[in-house]
Amino acid sequence: MLSTRVLPPTAAAMEEAAAILRAGGVVAFPTETVYGLGANGFDAAACAKIYEAKGRPSDNPLILHIAHRSMLDEVALAVPEMAERLLAAFCPGPLTLVLRRRAAVPASITGGLATVGVRLPENDVARALIRAAGFPLAAPSANTSGRPSPTTAAAVLTDLAGRIPLILDGGPCRFGVESTIVDVTGDAAVILRPGAITREMIEEVAGAVQLDPGLLAQERAARASGAEAVDEASDALFDAAPRAPGMKYTHYAPCAPLTLIAAAPADLPAAFRRVLAEESGKAVGLLVTDETAAALADDAEGRFLVRLGARDDMHAIAARLYEALRAFDETSVSCIFGEALDENGLGLAVMNRLKKAAGYRIRSF
Repeated sequence: MLSTRVLPPTAAAMEEAAAILRAGGVVAFPTETVYGLGANGFDAAACAKIYEAKGRPSDNPLILHIAHRSMLDEVALAVPEMAERLLAAFCPGPLTLVLRRRAAVPASITGGLATVGVRLPENDVARALIRAAGFPLAAPSANTSGRPSPTTAAAVLTDLAGRIPLILDGGPCRFGVESTIVDVTGDAAVILRPGAITREMIEEVAGAVQLDPGLLAQERAARASGAEAVDEASDALFDAAPRAPGMKYTHYAPCAPLTLIAAAPADLPAAFRRVLAEESGKAVGLLVTDETAAALADDAEGRFLVRLGARDDMHAIAARLYEALRAFDETSVSCIFGEALDENGLGLAVMNRLKKAAGYRIRSF
């Protein structure tokens, strides 16, 4: 089995990581969103190792990470004026722009699409690694496909030990959810995946912003016909390659099944008490805000309870989300019930991840 080392991003470790990348290998590295698993974005064979290490479906596109604005011209045929405005406002940062790709970008990393997602990360280690390697890095999250994304080097090691040679440990990620993906190839900006750069923030710069229909199609199908309809809805919607990572396949899921509990904040404690009564005798996990945890008090005794944070601090909740989901995998819980959150602002991204982690299982009270 391959030995996986975890190293701090010293000058020597960075050069070793760059050498692995230049030789066609893969390396895990920190960004401000989640840890990425990178390879030479111009080398189809190198990028195939990303798919192999993660067990990632081959039609799920990869995002190219660049170190500076001039690199964008190496991968994009053109950069529309709207894209330039978004770059000036939010980059470096957790924003991915979908642009028409140059022929130098392998079709195999874009699901055969004529477009490619490109982002300029804020994280200093990420940009330094790209500069040292000398080319854009194709990099999805550094986890086993479908699992909660990693926001620490330890989480990367849990999933990919023995599959990759090196993890650069840059500490915990600041934002905790993946970048916002915005398609800027048309007349209006279209959000393909919500993230830390919110719809409201983008509207201030780019005007009217659309949400891609794919963000809602799976949920509508699940609510209408049950969660088992989600895969059928995905197949119908994405008979071609998905336009961005995370649009087609199940993501972020803990090992035990997760169900979201939706209710007005004042009604949440009663809703959880009802669910706990129904699941009496089972090993139940609870994923709730601080407010709901306090209100449940003795009702949660004997349950494995994970606090997301204060309900009005969505940034803290986002930063903690994936580690919270992973925490249940260290227990013997047979099912998890999680609190549905407000979807305004950053809440849209957090609930996007929670719904996917739950397979769109939502109980409303």
